[in-house]
Amino acid sequence: MPHLHIEKFNEISFPQTEDGVVFNFMAKNVNHADETLISTTVDGDEFFLLLKEEEGKNLLKSDKLTRPASIFNVHKALLTYAKVADLNILASNVPEHSKNVHLEEVNALKDIGFFAEEFMKGSQKGASYSWGDKNVRIEVGFGSGRHLLHQAVNNPDTLFIGIEIHRPSIEQVLKQVSIQKLDNLFVLDYDARLFLELVPSNLIEKIYVHFPVPWDKKPHRRVISTSFIQESRRVLQVDGRLELRTDSENYYAYSYETFIAFHKTVLYINKNKDIAISSKYEDRWKKQEKNIYDVTMINEEESPLLKLEGSFDFVEAKLPHAKIIELHGATQKFDGGFIHFERVYTLADGVMIRLSMGSFDKPEHLYVLINENRVSYYPLFPLKSKSNLLAHEFLNRTLHG
Repeated sequence: MPHLHIEKFNEISFPQTEDGVVFNFMAKNVNHADETLISTTVDGDEFFLLLKEEEGKNLLKSDKLTRPASIFNVHKALLTYAKVADLNILASNVPEHSKNVHLEEVNALKDIGFFAEEFMKGSQKGASYSWGDKNVRIEVGFGSGRHLLHQAVNNPDTLFIGIEIHRPSIEQVLKQVSIQKLDNLFVLDYDARLFLELVPSNLIEKIYVHFPVPWDKKPHRRVISTSFIQESRRVLQVDGRLELRTDSENYYAYSYETFIAFHKTVLYINKNKDIAISSKYEDRWKKQEKNIYDVTMINEEESPLLKLEGSFDFVEAKLPHAKIIELHGATQKFDGGFIHFERVYTLADGVMIRLSMGSFDKPEHLYVLINENRVSYYPLFPLKSKSNLLAHEFLNRTLHG
């Protein structure tokens, strides 16, 4: 992770703009004096820089929760704050070079808000999206991007949505999008399990899940699960496919049992099947004569339209700031989900809460600002899902007092 090891942290006045970087406000952790967040905006990306004292070191880095996909914007924000605050940098792994030429004009990287808006516009049956009448395919965890890029190049009339949380992989694919001048590929840095809850029913032609992390010691983190399969069946067109490819015998066995547990399902199983393109890891595994398993689920049924009622609007916050600070560590469980108040911060004119909320197996983590009596999510709204809407209702009631 990019960071600066600094001798001493210096505060600046807020808001302040320098070299296209805007420093909006500062938030200080109420319970841990060694943590401070700095709201930053660079080229439309809004995120926190994190000041953290670790083992006697003052480290300035990006907040993991809000870190944007553009590593360049993180680098720029760190170096700019160091310049404005006149920090003495003892050590750094942040390069001072300019942005890669291939990333200058790439617009393939989208945030979750883009898809929420597009999907909302085309949420009714027969409605179209800004990308027209293209078939849509999703690849979950595209890694090196070899398979995703191959598919996009060879299927120019199909739109591909590649989902990945590994930042170097994202940047590498974006470079190739620029070099190969692809206009049918979007990249998203988000939890694929949450993303599917946003996708309208019967829209997707194929979902690829190639070589997911097995998570043998933490099976609840696996992509393939009963809820993921249910959402996949809903978003897939009739005859649409969910394709799992794995080198893990445990993952294959677990996935097969999860698929076959459904009352009605169509599965195709292949072992050591050759495909048109393979990753460098797959090439290595084949040389080691390691088995590769494919499980393909065919969707045979049309699903009802996706309907989610509710909003993430807040009423006036009447709970005193002192009482909000006391929420630190509290957890509320309800039928279908929970909300947990992870951390509380003070602002110049209010307080901020870091939350985990939503469903138990795939919670969402985000911040909530309370300035005087006004409440807002930061930097983005939660994903519009049933469990998140329920959690929001509880939060709204709590802050209203």
